[in-house]
Amino acid sequence: MAKQPARPASLTRPESLKRMAADWGMSYQPKDEWGLMRQLSDFRLFRRGSGRRITNLLQSRDEMLETYFHLFDYRFQVSTGKSTQFFDQSVFFVDSKRLGLPQFTMKPETFLHYIGDLMGFKDIDFEAYPKFSKNYYLKGEHEDLIRSTFPHRFLRFFSQEREWHLEGINYYLIFYRINHLARPRELRAFFDKGKEIYKILRDKGPSL
Repeated sequence: MAKQPARPASLTRPESLKRMAADWGMSYQPKDEWGLMRQLSDFRLFRRGSGRRITNLLQSRDEMLETYFHLFDYRFQVSTGKSTQFFDQSVFFVDSKRLGLPQFTMKPETFLHYIGDLMGFKDIDFEAYPKFSKNYYLKGEHEDLIRSTFPHRFLRFFSQEREWHLEGINYYLIFYRINHLARPRELRAFFDKGKEIYKILRDKGPSL
C-alpha cells in the first residue's frame, strides 16, 4: 500500500492572521508597534484589569488617509487574590476623521442594570425600539447628542444583534464581544460587521 502523504501542520493563530492580512490587502504586526494601547487608553475596555496586551494587529487605510481600520487580539487579566481570570477578545477599531461621536458606552443589559434602573440610575432608552432598549445598556453625558447620533438603521441593527459592546469617542469607535476571541474563519464576518456599523454612523440618516 502506498504511503499516504503527511498532512500539513495546522497554522498557528499568528500565521493564519498574517496570511489573512496579505489576502485582504492589510498590513500585519505581531505586537503593538503602532502605539494603539496609548491611543485607546480613554476607552473603558483598555482600563480594565492588568497585564493588558494587544497582539496580531491588522490595519488598512483609505486613499485619503482619513480612515484607519484595525483588527486585533486583546488580553487583560483580573485578579481577586485567590484566582486570576484572563479575558481574550477580538476588537474592531476605526479611527476616522469622518466620524464625530459623542463619548458613549453601549453594552449588553443585565439584571444588575435593571435593578439600577429601578433605583433611578437610568440609561438611554428609545421608546420606538423596545428590543434595542431591552438588549443594551447605553450611557453617556450628552443624551440629546447621543440620540441624534444613532439613526434608525443603527437601532434596527442592534435590535437584532445581541451581546456586543460598542464605545465611541470623537473620531474613535471600538466594537467587540467581551471575552470572545474570534476564530480565524470568523474574522472576516466580524470585520465586515464592524465596517458596516462604522458606515451607518458615518452616513447617518434622519435620527429620532
